[in-house]
Amino acid sequence: MSEHFDAFSISPVPAPGPGVQAPDLFRGIYGMPMFVTVPTSELEASSRFWREGLGFFEIFSLPGQMIHLRRWAFQDVLLVTGSAAEHPGPATVSFACVESQIAEIASSCNSLLPGTAPEPTITPWGTLDLTVTTPENTAVIMTAAQPYDAGSEHAQTLREMGIEGPHV
Repeated sequence: MSEHFDAFSISPVPAPGPGVQAPDLFRGIYGMPMFVTVPTSELEASSRFWREGLGFFEIFSLPGQMIHLRRWAFQDVLLVTGSAAEHPGPATVSFACVESQIAEIASSCNSLLPGTAPEPTITPWGTLDLTVTTPENTAVIMTAAQPYDAGSEHAQTLREMGIEGPHV
């Protein structure tokens, strides 16, 4: 018996499919179950890239110290004054999006900082991923789930991992 159960109702991420719309930016205040802290020596420039490139908005800031950014519910980032990494590290941070947002995010990021968003890739687990290197050398993956096809290679990979797809 599996301990896993359907809990999609607590997630802001919509089911993938043709024409699916992204949820609205989430402006509510809540206890953050998870957030990413990103040090930067250029707080305002970093904030601009995350806002105009990646689609975040500012919740609040402590001038010269910290800027709290968010996209959807549970997608929080704290930009803090500090030394940015010299190179992207091995760790990444991923944020869900919908497939129709990938090209726009890539274009916006590359307009702000050329070469930061190469072509997206399709993963073996069925997502379209765009890896963006931010000005602070944070590797951000914008990931969009692909529609589930029970006969696909992606579905087979999931079954091999012990994950049954949706029964649609």
